[in-house]
Amino acid sequence: MTSYWNFDFYLSPPQPCSYLPDQTATNLFADPEAVIDIARYSTLVRLGFRRSGRLVYRPRCPHCSACQPARIPVAQFRPNRSQRRAWKFNQDLSAFYRPVEFSDEHFDLFRRYLNSRHPQGGMDDSTPEDYLNFIVSGWNETSLIEFRDGEERLLAVAALDALTDGLSAVYSFFDPNEKRRSLGIYIILWEISEAKALNLPYVYLGYWIKNSHKMNYKSAFHPLEVYQEKKWSILKET
Repeated sequence: MTSYWNFDFYLSPPQPCSYLPDQTATNLFADPEAVIDIARYSTLVRLGFRRSGRLVYRPRCPHCSACQPARIPVAQFRPNRSQRRAWKFNQDLSAFYRPVEFSDEHFDLFRRYLNSRHPQGGMDDSTPEDYLNFIVSGWNETSLIEFRDGEERLLAVAALDALTDGLSAVYSFFDPNEKRRSLGIYIILWEISEAKALNLPYVYLGYWIKNSHKMNYKSAFHPLEVYQEKKWSILKET
């Protein structure tokens, strides 16, 4: 346990790693009862932390540093060919800011997404309460963004946290039957565009893990900055 800003940090017990097989993981997390505001949370994110619900954490494994905090500097970002194609293909979608509250329509899409993309991942049997506890922190400015087509069909939802220097992509889920749309790519492109419109310099993407298929896709967004050795630098991975 260590102290910072007058609240404590704790180290979790070892547990199976969610991303790398045959590995164990430990997380450093802030006291969930601590008073955290946007300024403190933004500083923690710049130091490599992330949140799940109220829990603010970052990996701290004694023999592994595979989880690299990642962010996109929006002013320098240049989409590649497949990203430009995804952006163009989804120009029929409209984005709407919605209150962070329970919606049967959102929850149904969330369940269908998990059952298709992450079966037996530990969240596919989530209850409505589990879902809200995962999305909501209770102390930060979080928004839910709906993406609907011209027929008003809900195709995707993104949860975004406001930071002092950017947007933090908490989670997104989308219609698993709309594979041609590359909705996961499109959502990140929309978040980059939104950050630029708000004059915010970064979109924080959580963790990039080179040897994890679940996380490696982030390296396709150029340039991607990662937090290593207490500083942000451009990822050299190609």
